Formats: sequence, structure tokens, C-alpha cells
Amino acid sequence: MTQKGKKIAEPDKKKLKKILITQPKPESPKSAYFELAKKFNVDMEFIPFIKLEGIPCKEFRKQKIEIALYSSVIFTSKNAIDHFFRICEEVKCTVSQETKYFCINESVALYLQKFILYRKRKVFFSADGTNKGLFDVINKHKVNEKFIYPCSENQQDNDIVGWLKNHQCEFVTPFMYRTISNDITLHMTEHQFDVICFFTPSGVKSLMENFPTFNQNGTIIGAFGGNTSKAIEEAGFNLQIKAPEPQVPSMVAALEKFLNEHAKSK
Repeated sequence: MTQKGKKIAEPDKKKLKKILITQPKPESPKSAYFELAKKFNVDMEFIPFIKLEGIPCKEFRKQKIEIALYSSVIFTSKNAIDHFFRICEEVKCTVSQETKYFCINESVALYLQKFILYRKRKVFFSADGTNKGLFDVINKHKVNEKFIYPCSENQQDNDIVGWLKNHQCEFVTPFMYRTISNDITLHMTEHQFDVICFFTPSGVKSLMENFPTFNQNGTIIGAFGGNTSKAIEEAGFNLQIKAPEPQVPSMVAALEKFLNEHAKSK
């Protein structure tokens, strides 16, 4: 596996020693990732494959979307929440206290407390962290609602847009930020990883942009989210760890299940 003459270190297939999480390192020392690393005696590396750049207010205004006209907001990430309220502040839009929020999971929903007075009757989330769970909860409240779904400029998640169209919902998908690939060549050539976990299709894209000739060659690949799984499979890789699933609602849970099964199979 090479890129620009550099060899990507290959994993030791006998024992799982090093896991790469393609996200920033958790700020809390009590993160479940650290507990998992300790439990299974593995090294957990955190290397963000992508970075987000907020779309300037001037660019947002060109989309001619009046946020105040929409009664419900759909959030699939904490980043989307950050940039939604950033744009609201920059365009001097006051979000109504009656606005409803539909979130992909409870963690994203609870993050709203940073910006609003959290009221359960106005905040809803997918019970299992999947798009289907999100659709189920939206379906119960969609009558007479007008949805705003903040997205990345290079948004690759079409499932939600497709569902809203198929169910005749009134909605808009304003671009509020864009995703940019990080330069990861140094990290990937100097370290060997037995497992690589992805969380967005953009993360998979970053890998391919940095290493267009990447060969999986025994590396175990995990994915969080249906669209990420789809991106991995479309790239021709073998996907072995998937979340969320009924018994594994998070990547940590999926990793723990996989590591347990791997240990038993040795």
C-alpha cells in the first residue's frame, strides 16, 4: 500500500494492538473509548480525517432561506447544531421557543442544551440512532410542520432528503458548513493500525484522496451510520464492524462486541 512512494504500515493480523478512530480525541478523560482501550489492552489513536469550515454569512444569504419561516429543525450531528445557531446569530434570526428539533440520537439532542432551554416536548430523537428511527419520530409530528435540515455543502446523506420528499414534507436543506479532507499521509505511513473506524462518508473520501491506491490488506474497517457503511462498500472495502445496530447503538459498543468476539476466536 503506497502513496507518493510512501508505504502504509500493515497491521499485525495475530493480535489487535492499535485502533484508529478517525475523529478528534475526546476531551473528557472519562471517555468510553479510553475505558475500552484499557479493558482490551489496545492503543487507541485519534486522527481526524476531515475538518469543517463554516460557510460565511454572506454565502448563506445567497441561498435566500428565511430560517424563521420553518417550524422544525433536523439535526444529524453536533457540528450541524453549532453552525445552525452560528448562522442564526450572524443573520440576527431569533429562533422561536416553539421550534421543534428532531435529532439522530440522544447525544445530539442533549447537545442542544448549549443553545436552548431543553424541553422534551420540543426535542425528539431516534430511539436507536438510525435514520429509520429518526423517520419514525418525524412521522408522528410532521403534520403542518415545515422542516429545515442544515447540511454540509458537500452533503452526501440523501436518505433523509429522500424520505422528506417521499412523504410530501415541506423542507429546505441550507448549506451552513463544508467538509475538507485533512492531510493524513504522515500519520498513516508512520503508524500501523489493525482497525480503522469511520464516521462519515467524507472520512472515507479523505482516505481515498490521501491514498488513492489504498489496499485494505487485512485491516479491519468499521463504520458508524448507514451512509458511511455505503461509502465504504462502494469504495470496494470489506466492512466488518457496523453501528448503530439493535445491540450496538454506538461505535464504542460495536468495537467492544467485535473485540470480545475476536478474543474468543483466538
